[in-house]
Amino acid sequence: MQKEVVDSMAMKRALTRITYEIIEQNKGIRDIVLVGVKTRGVYIAQRIAERLQQLESSTVPVGELDITPFRDDQPLDIALAPGKYQLAFPVADKRVILVDDVLFTGRTIRAALDALMGGGRPQSISLAVLVDRGHRELPIRADFIGKNIPTAMQERIKVSVTEVDGHDGIEIINDN
Repeated sequence: MQKEVVDSMAMKRALTRITYEIIEQNKGIRDIVLVGVKTRGVYIAQRIAERLQQLESSTVPVGELDITPFRDDQPLDIALAPGKYQLAFPVADKRVILVDDVLFTGRTIRAALDALMGGGRPQSISLAVLVDRGHRELPIRADFIGKNIPTAMQERIKVSVTEVDGHDGIEIINDN
């Protein structure tokens, strides 16, 4: 069973709210870089960057992060493979905004933090997520949240973005 809980317009409003909060909390966008966690986090980061450009008339770099080699649920030969730094820009002395679509257990973000550290020591790292669904297993919280959507463990959140799925929206899927 699927139920749409956020349509494209509500999703756009949530991303706009995140964008304004980033500007306010950082007192502008100086030294900010956005890093999207593949796949949908990258598109969300690009949208936030576009909105930042419109509001602040300045370009913010956007990077893509593949956290696969850093996940703790991968076979050991993959998980222990030396990860190489993936971003086209260093994060040293930057205010990094890590962007993902859904925050669930926190394990994806832990892996993303490990992947980021190869680019030097950032000034700070903040987390922006479109959806926080709860059920944390690690002490990780988002600084910028589009929507809090409490879920049961047997439910899943599906974020759709036009660039991948042909439309924008957020659904709760019950696998029972």
